[in-house]
Amino acid sequence: MKDMYQIIKRPIITEKSTLQKEFTNKLAFEVDPKANKIEIKQSVEKLFNVKVLNVRILKVKGKKKRMGRWEGRSKSWKKAIVTLRPGDHIEFFEGV
Repeated sequence: MKDMYQIIKRPIITEKSTLQKEFTNKLAFEVDPKANKIEIKQSVEKLFNVKVLNVRILKVKGKKKRMGRWEGRSKSWKKAIVTLRPGDHIEFFEGV
């Protein structure tokens, strides 16, 4: 198993993910593309001291980008939606 800091790259903080966090106790993270559900669950539980009920994974394809006449593509990445036990929560912006 990889280091838990390599598996969880960053939280995804958008309007949609904030609403999911408030109403359904689900959090979104950008994770390592090679990580599986078990590794993600164990990493979140160790890093934030919470109990994870469910992990859903989806791959986000990179978008096409153009720089003048050259075409390229941004990197593809993996997103994990983690459901926490009722009563558990993770505060990203405390006191803001």
